[in-house]
Amino acid sequence: MTRMDHRPVCRVAAAIVALALAILTPSASSDAAEFTMKFGTATFNDTQHQYIKFYKEALEKASNGRIEVGIYPRSELGPIPRMIDGLQLGTIEAYIGPADFYVGVDPRFGVFSTPMLFKDKDHATATVFDPTLNEYALMLGEPKGIAGLGIFGTGSSNYAAKSAIINLSDFSGKKLRVNATAMEREKMRRLGATAVPLPLNEVLPSLQRGVIDGTMSGTAIFVAFKMNDVVKTITITNDTMLVSLAVVSKAWLDKLPPDLRKIVLDTGRAMQPKTHEWEKEFSKGLEKTWADMGGQIHTLSRADLAKMAELLKSVGDDVTKDQPAVSDMLKRVRAVAAKH
Repeated sequence: MTRMDHRPVCRVAAAIVALALAILTPSASSDAAEFTMKFGTATFNDTQHQYIKFYKEALEKASNGRIEVGIYPRSELGPIPRMIDGLQLGTIEAYIGPADFYVGVDPRFGVFSTPMLFKDKDHATATVFDPTLNEYALMLGEPKGIAGLGIFGTGSSNYAAKSAIINLSDFSGKKLRVNATAMEREKMRRLGATAVPLPLNEVLPSLQRGVIDGTMSGTAIFVAFKMNDVVKTITITNDTMLVSLAVVSKAWLDKLPPDLRKIVLDTGRAMQPKTHEWEKEFSKGLEKTWADMGGQIHTLSRADLAKMAELLKSVGDDVTKDQPAVSDMLKRVRAVAAKH
């Protein structure tokens, strides 16, 4: 008996199934987001990076997929100054970094790097979460093209140098990287060091080449960027807290329909407490991780810490005395900090 060739029938059946799937399954283009938000940061595997992850998940859900968030850590969108420029031009939609770096947008952002302003990172966060300050701080950059999404403390600004800082006198003569503010430059001058403002992506190469002797950064940065190959000892003084600020480009934001604009901003604010809770757990393991990498953690003696506090306590007032708007901002933050 001759076997029937079923191949033509199978091909027809397959074509019918394929046609049905094409009708029933939405095309990729119909599911595509209406807007894309490139969200950059200079850091990696830290609280700022985590904020973007939380934000992406929440915003894409809240917008029903109408906005897609792309995550770009480790300066993938360029050095910090270029990312901030991109925000103002509208070529980058969002960025998160220490408030210090926004001084070129508005010098009042530099207030958050005032030495002896906060007791610890939780105090810094409680201050910037206070309803009398939070919205004000987030709206500070709007006249210059950036709208705030979220702000929170991320830890103390610690020190590490190739020649370890064991005593207060060890600051003397060192070239130490800082973020960008007059507060930080004056602080270094009083400690006998030279401040060298650098974006984060230039820190490790500059340490390796001897352009700088050390850097002022959060412990998470030393860990994530594996700086243990260059510096071994992180010195903790708790004189200055790092406050991170997430922002969105006004040029991009203003292109969105009103409902999405509200969702973008509301989602940013909603991620503040969630990120703070995550940071508290994350930071617990940082010192152990640094030790596992062969590094050491050192704290100045009580006598040196007291002397340092005395040296630095007037930095804020002295730096801002001829800048009324910045001085007023410092007074505003201090008044709120005093409540917590």
